[in-house]
Amino acid sequence: MSCVLVTGASRGIGNALARQLLEQGWQVIGTSRDPDSIKITHAAFSAVELDLCKIADDGSALEALIARCESVDALVLNAGVGRFGGLEEFSHQQIDQQMKVNLVAQIQIVRAFIPAFKRRGSGDIIFIGSESAITAGKQGTVYSAAKFGLRGFSQSLRCECASNDIRVGLINPGMVNTHFFDELGFKPGPDEVNSILPEQVADAVMLMLNSAANVVFDEINLSPLKKVIVKNRP
Repeated sequence: MSCVLVTGASRGIGNALARQLLEQGWQVIGTSRDPDSIKITHAAFSAVELDLCKIADDGSALEALIARCESVDALVLNAGVGRFGGLEEFSHQQIDQQMKVNLVAQIQIVRAFIPAFKRRGSGDIIFIGSESAITAGKQGTVYSAAKFGLRGFSQSLRCECASNDIRVGLINPGMVNTHFFDELGFKPGPDEVNSILPEQVADAVMLMLNSAANVVFDEINLSPLKKVIVKNRP
């Protein structure tokens, strides 16, 4: 049974993906800052506590993850955080948090697992990026900076890992109908054509994982049919 590590598995894309993987016979290790919040009961699922903010400052958290997940065949790095506004509205701490969670932690997790993948000569690494990695928009300076960085990292890692038969891919969703927007001042429009479902992003991940060994989906961009943004609160 193949094993996959999914970060941010408590809700949204990560939770939908974990459920699809389990349905298709994968063993799944899901991470969350609060593993008790992952409401999945399955013999092949295990929850692990992981705070991406702490990875950059505390190597022991990553060491514990590696010890727990040494037999992992694939990584899906989904967890992230979003905050939007004019640059001067961000504190130094808020900038640091976004860069750590959305970029630095992703790099460090891959750095921890890549030696075993290279020794084995196989593995899949999939990043959940954002449409903000393709086109930067107003109020998204810090978020886009992190996501553009993640896209560049993914492209370079793809070149580095090909000789070891490791596949690296990136999925850039547009607006996904999840709790991501709960604390933001905007959200997708109310019609079903205004957003993507988390299960649809999970479908793209499964396409990557289930493709023939000689095929790599370098990058998949997903967009709602009609992009509409509305205010989330006064």
